[in-house]
Amino acid sequence: MSNGDELPAPQVVLRGDLQAAPRGAAAPRQRADAVRNRAQILSAAEVLFTAHDPSTVTMEQIAKAAGVGRATLYRSFPDPPSVATALLDEHERRLQAQMIYGPPPLGPGAPPAERLAAFYIAYLDLIRRHLPLALGAESGPARYTTGAYGFWRLHVRTLLIAGGSADPDALADIALGPLAPQLYHHQHNTLGIPHERIAQALSGFARHLLDPIRP
Repeated sequence: MSNGDELPAPQVVLRGDLQAAPRGAAAPRQRADAVRNRAQILSAAEVLFTAHDPSTVTMEQIAKAAGVGRATLYRSFPDPPSVATALLDEHERRLQAQMIYGPPPLGPGAPPAERLAAFYIAYLDLIRRHLPLALGAESGPARYTTGAYGFWRLHVRTLLIAGGSADPDALADIALGPLAPQLYHHQHNTLGIPHERIAQALSGFARHLLDPIRP
C-alpha cells in the first residue's frame, strides 16, 4: 500500500471503529460516525439512568433511546454499567486532577488525615451530584474493577502509609467502603440522613483512622 492509501493514525479509537475500508478516505467518516454515535448513546443513557432505577436499564432501552442499532451499541459498550462508567469518567478525571495538582487539603501539602477527610468530602459531593450514574456504574463486584477505583485505592493506600498504618493494603478497601454509592443512597435517600451529616461523619472517620493510626 502506498503512503497515500495508508489509514491516518486515529487520535481516539473506540472498539469497532476501524472497519475494513478500500481507501483511507472512508476511515475518517467511520470514525466521525462512531464519535457521533457514542455521544448519542451517552446522552440518551444519562437520561435513562436519571429517570429509572439504574439496575433496571437495559442495553435495548439505551439503543432505542439513542437511535442506534444494538450492534452499534455493543461495539462500544458491553453492558449498561460500562455506559454509566463512561458518563462518570469526565467528572472523576476532574476530581483526580484536583487531588494531584490542586491546593491542599485535597491536593498535596496537607497532613494525611486532612487529605483523606477532604477526599471523602469531595467524592461524597460527586456521588450526590451524579448518584444515578454512580449507582449504574458501580454494580456489585464491578465497583472494584474500574480504573477509577484503582486510582482511589492507590490514593488512600498512600495516605495510610504516610499516616503510619500497619496494614495499608487491608485497610485501603475498608477505608473506601463508606463511599459506595449504594450506601449513600441508603443513608441519604432511604434513611433521610442529610448530606452534611454524612460528610461530617466521614470527615471524623478519616481523622480517627489517621490522626494517629492506632494498633
